[in-house]
Amino acid sequence: MSAMGNWTARLTELGVELPEVANPLASYVPAVRSGNHVHTAGQLPLVSGTLSAAGKVGGDVDPDTARRMARICTLNALAAVTSVVELDSLAGVVKVVGFVASAEGFTGQPSVLNGASELLGEIFGESGAHARSAVGVAELPMGAPVEVELIAEIADGH
Repeated sequence: MSAMGNWTARLTELGVELPEVANPLASYVPAVRSGNHVHTAGQLPLVSGTLSAAGKVGGDVDPDTARRMARICTLNALAAVTSVVELDSLAGVVKVVGFVASAEGFTGQPSVLNGASELLGEIFGESGAHARSAVGVAELPMGAPVEVELIAEIADGH
């Protein structure tokens, strides 16, 4: 992965707009550049600063809704990336970590996180193929059902 793409144009083709960078909930920054990588903080499914759903997946929140929330988290993560580099300077995505607030017995975390992975594939094509962890947790900040963080690679020369 070393060539950059025209990801901004791809977002336009998809009819997708990156949101404003979400304000941190505590003492951290949305994203940090380290060498040729950008690491994001965990991003919640916030829309205009408001949590779009709350509760545990497999309980209060159905898996399809959680999958859509993972897409929102991913858009917020990409917005965080743009707080340190231009989107078009990216070579692609290296890693995604997703956390799913899970009701007892819920084991569908990977399918929930497919919402994030599929969106990255739509935007970045083959450059969006990434390693991933899908982790079930008891609680997330603000009662969010899903949280996503990612590591993006910056193209050589940027």
